[in-house]
Amino acid sequence: MKLSKRSIYIILVIILTIAVDQISKVLVRTHIEARTEINPGERISLIGNAFLMMNVENTGAFLGMGSDLNPTLRIILLLILPIVVLGFVLRYIFKDKSLDNASLFAFASIVGGGFANVYDRIVYGSVTDFLFIDLGGIFRTGIFNMADLSVTTGMIILVIVSFKKKKNSEALKN
Repeated sequence: MKLSKRSIYIILVIILTIAVDQISKVLVRTHIEARTEINPGERISLIGNAFLMMNVENTGAFLGMGSDLNPTLRIILLLILPIVVLGFVLRYIFKDKSLDNASLFAFASIVGGGFANVYDRIVYGSVTDFLFIDLGGIFRTGIFNMADLSVTTGMIILVIVSFKKKKNSEALKN
């Protein structure tokens, strides 16, 4: 079976997204002391107090949501459901030939980031989060990782593409 340039592009974006995420997490787990209930762990300043690195093992989803769920529900909501959804998205981007390159990149980034975090949950029982941004109360994030950044970036790109398409279709009507 010969892969098209489009399919190779999708696969490469997914693989690179997973690789960047997993390499960054290995470095964090290896070099930064993890936060525990007793120990606050290391905080490494990248840019003053605005951009910090730390090592937090998150057993839940985004911002720790779902970490208090019973184990069966956690498996369903944080492993099975994401794998099914990511599988459908992956199928969609391979099948829908009308998607532009920005949308392909966005969807592939979402799939790569999603699978990277699912991999962590399967292998480690938690997801390693390590980046934190605080711009003096103007903007503040939860603790996140490169997979989260890929998913968020993909979603932002899809919103921008959607607005551009809507604006272009309205301009054509007028």
